[in-house]
Amino acid sequence: MFDKILIANRGEIACRVIKTARKMGIKTVAVYSDADRGALHVRMADEAVHIGASPAAQSYIVIDKIMAAIKQTGAQAVHPGYGFLSENRNFAAALEAAGVVFIGPPSPAIEAMGDKITSKKIAMEAGVSTVPGHMGLIADEAEAAAIAAKIGYPVMIKASAGGGGKGMRIAWSDAEAREGFQSSKNEAAASFGDDRIFIEKFVTQPRHIEIQVLADGHGNCVYLHERECSIQRRNQKVIEEAPSPFLDAATRKAMGEQACALAKAVGYTSAGTVEFIVDGDRNFYFLEMNTRLQVEHPVTELITGVDLVEQMIRVAAGEALPFAQADLKINGWAMESRLYAEDPYRNFLPSIGRLTRYRPPVEGATAKGIVRNDTGVYEGGEISMFYDPMIAKLCTWGPDRATAIAEMRVALDTFEVEGIGHNLPFVAAVMDHPRFVSGEITTAFIAEEYPEGFQGASLDAATLRRIAAAAAAMNRVAEIRRTRISGTMDNHTRRVGDDWVVSLNGADHACRVAADPAGSTVTFSDGARLRVESDWTPGQPLARLLVDGSPLVMKVGKVPMGFRLRHRGADLRVYVRTPRAAALAALMPEKAPPDTSRFLLCPMPGLVVRIAVAVGDEVQEGQALATVEAMKMENTLKAERKGVVKRIAAQAGASLRVDDVILEFE
Repeated sequence: MFDKILIANRGEIACRVIKTARKMGIKTVAVYSDADRGALHVRMADEAVHIGASPAAQSYIVIDKIMAAIKQTGAQAVHPGYGFLSENRNFAAALEAAGVVFIGPPSPAIEAMGDKITSKKIAMEAGVSTVPGHMGLIADEAEAAAIAAKIGYPVMIKASAGGGGKGMRIAWSDAEAREGFQSSKNEAAASFGDDRIFIEKFVTQPRHIEIQVLADGHGNCVYLHERECSIQRRNQKVIEEAPSPFLDAATRKAMGEQACALAKAVGYTSAGTVEFIVDGDRNFYFLEMNTRLQVEHPVTELITGVDLVEQMIRVAAGEALPFAQADLKINGWAMESRLYAEDPYRNFLPSIGRLTRYRPPVEGATAKGIVRNDTGVYEGGEISMFYDPMIAKLCTWGPDRATAIAEMRVALDTFEVEGIGHNLPFVAAVMDHPRFVSGEITTAFIAEEYPEGFQGASLDAATLRRIAAAAAAMNRVAEIRRTRISGTMDNHTRRVGDDWVVSLNGADHACRVAADPAGSTVTFSDGARLRVESDWTPGQPLARLLVDGSPLVMKVGKVPMGFRLRHRGADLRVYVRTPRAAALAALMPEKAPPDTSRFLLCPMPGLVVRIAVAVGDEVQEGQALATVEAMKMENTLKAERKGVVKRIAAQAGASLRVDDVILEFE
């Protein structure tokens, strides 16, 4: 076994590998860029080596810098994590030449299966069902449009060396094929140093189901069942689960055996994932093979009890797998929610900044399941614009799917993140969505269920009534504390009344609060009565209450005359006023927001890649106006309506903040 390994990665996956290495008694070396000087993986590792400037192209994907760090520290093996150099054949070959073990598959297998074009050809030759497409490389935009038209729209434009949703576009027309080809090419070059592109038919109404395989150097290969990864946005997975609610035992066995056969055909060792598209009739088509550890590997670990990182290290050290296929049973159900630094209320655009508060739920066993949180950040740390926006992977396990979902709901409710935009409200809303709960999902779920974007979850009337009762009880606690301020004149203590009006979601709830040492009884004007018990005190950002005996967990912020309460994806401003104050508030005019309709504003912090129009140009609805890059993704900003460009306020190469003006229209 190795004494010391280097992790050629950053963020949560570097921290994840360090945890297993520590458990195995192996010392670890972290590498870091300028932006990651104070990162969590640097703090956790036994040693750390600086490898360059903040952009990944100048640090994490520069092979020579990683090799120098290996030589400097004497690491005997390298774990590449995912992304960056994890599927780079040249990196694996450089390690082999230096006598350093690559904790992953052999370089010929990476070359054969890591490249989407080559892997698809091998799969076809092996008799694996594949999606129709163009396997050759594509020279330019015109050829891309011609090939796409021949295959038949819609098509998927993909980076050959891609992954993580980078360098991928769906095109429904010649114009989108030309535009998508160039953007995919640019993203691929920036993220992977390889701008080769191919095109395949986009299967509508598909499920994305993948098989986890594990092979050793002694001829053994097993599959650790499947993961359902259909909840995706912009081809990037958001929620994953294991097993899939759609597969039956026969399909699972067929997919698993086919995945192992494909791995054996290329002499694969280590952990890898064979991805399939599955249609409504359970026909499955080979999509690609990821020759590395997947982001969503924890859900497989939770249902099998296998530490995949440990097995990767042991296989790399020459050990045989300690189990056979018959030993790998499915135990319970696991869910994973990816927490991203992106604002769901601004069309999921990237968000950067400092984590002023970061308090994940407590990990470990719960009354009914397990909570696990894989993360690479800490409170006070900074989310950089240079890397992938993922903050953490929150996972839950339960004996069945319903319990795993219920555990996830509670875990999301208790996860505190402040200082940046994040998608916690969105994943919380998905967990409550009837279609998700039913398991009737496809990769089009988000596009179909949130066609206008995410504006917050809608809570039912019973839940809103529970929140109103909780707010009334919490307000009484706050009011009582205000009466006890020191330094007041004798005989001038303010009396807290019993009658209040709770305003939320445009409705008023008149109620009477009767307090006692154990809690409060809130009686509404229609006679409904709710009992509220809690140890919450003013200033606490998380409130755990019992409302009529049922738990209610809310994130709490203070606003004038009330609270900002967040629960299950809903973000509510709840006002608690005296009846007189409520009557006066109803007479107050609402302040209208400023008119920004004549401007194209930058929706996120980022770099202007190109301006597609000039002063005086007449633009049509849907026309591309500018492209802004943030967190390795290019975002094309399009005209919302017809207009004429009056002024261009930003040029290509400029770094912009949120809401900086890019264009002004007449």
